[in-house]
Amino acid sequence: MQRECISIHIGQAGVQMGNSCWELYCLEHGIESDGTISSMASSGQTDSSFGTFFNETGSGKHVPRAMFVDLEPTVIDEIRTGTYRALFHPEQLISGKEDAANNYARGRYTTGKQIIEQVVDRADQCSGLQGFLVFHSFGGGTGSGFTSLLMERLSVEYSKKSKLEFSVYPAPQVSTAVVEPYNSILTTHTTLEHSDCSFMVDNEAIYDICNRNLDIERPTYTNLNRLIGQIVSSVTASLRFNGALNVDLIEFQTNLVPYPRIHFPLTTYAPIISAEKAYHEQLSVPEITNACFEFSNQMVKCDPRRGKYMACCLLFRGDVVPKDVNAAIAAIKTRRSIQFVDWCPTGFQVGINYQPPTVVPGGDLAQVQRAVCMLSNTTAIAEAWARLDHKLYKQKRYNMSNSSTEVQDNPLAPPGTQDQFSLMTESLYFI
Repeated sequence: MQRECISIHIGQAGVQMGNSCWELYCLEHGIESDGTISSMASSGQTDSSFGTFFNETGSGKHVPRAMFVDLEPTVIDEIRTGTYRALFHPEQLISGKEDAANNYARGRYTTGKQIIEQVVDRADQCSGLQGFLVFHSFGGGTGSGFTSLLMERLSVEYSKKSKLEFSVYPAPQVSTAVVEPYNSILTTHTTLEHSDCSFMVDNEAIYDICNRNLDIERPTYTNLNRLIGQIVSSVTASLRFNGALNVDLIEFQTNLVPYPRIHFPLTTYAPIISAEKAYHEQLSVPEITNACFEFSNQMVKCDPRRGKYMACCLLFRGDVVPKDVNAAIAAIKTRRSIQFVDWCPTGFQVGINYQPPTVVPGGDLAQVQRAVCMLSNTTAIAEAWARLDHKLYKQKRYNMSNSSTEVQDNPLAPPGTQDQFSLMTESLYFI
């Protein structure tokens, strides 16, 4: 029996991440944009285990086990009219008429409640459900509010199933909304009890990686999302391909989460390299493993040297043998800058999948023979939470020092600040 995984993409960030992820999945499995198997794949080069992510219909078409949810139709309409419009079932693309206006309270208590039943009903379409992968942002109204509501409902309806999140975390310097700290704190508190593991990515960190490693002067969301797609693909490769040392959803949870509430692993991927540079590099197993422990390759800006590792999951793809992996890990353990907590001195979980990484034609990344994605649960992630806490404190100070009329009359105040803050503060007290 298949162990199905349902991907749920919520809000603008979640839907755009979903576009890049499913584009990459289709390329990896040889599936055309209309859901049919390409001629090259049908000649025996495909792997049948991708049924965990695709549902085969009676006519031989492969439909993603995914839902795209947004409270306003613009972003989902791009899928309805885009290259992959024939791939998705129309009922999997769920949109409302009015967005959450970057407001947690609207996404959770008002606008979001109108479509929650429709989303939960669509999730009940599997015979051997393994778990859910939820893609969203912390800072948006739909990504924070509606995700909180959905995670609570999934906990009630599917209490024993794994729920993993891929979350866009607020960046240190760049912000798309003035109330981002409010949304982030509220959704964190709500989903803390309902999520088994949350892999965080930070737009600023990924922007810098594109800038530095791929020589993209001004990365677009497409550049950022395709890089996130590679990470998600590496994490899910063990679910979609047969392999020697595969890691499933339960194992992620068991090995990466020592205590239920400490479930925010740091994500790192290597090699992130352009085709021009890759031509001059060896990219051996020790090299790419060492790159995962470099501060500059992390998907969230925090310094791992200031914390200790509780667990590390190294997911290798491509031309990799266990002997090389063991040697690379042994070398890592001798480095004094990499510290593990006393109660977990070994701390390494390894997954090896022989399917090499695939790149999008015309994309930024070089086609390489091997890659590794590291998921590490480290105490250094507290730096990111402390930064968010500080932002919230500054916002509240700003809010308290300005009466509603002062904010309204202040030309420097962001538009709609007073309404946003009053609604946010109400929802804080409500919870």
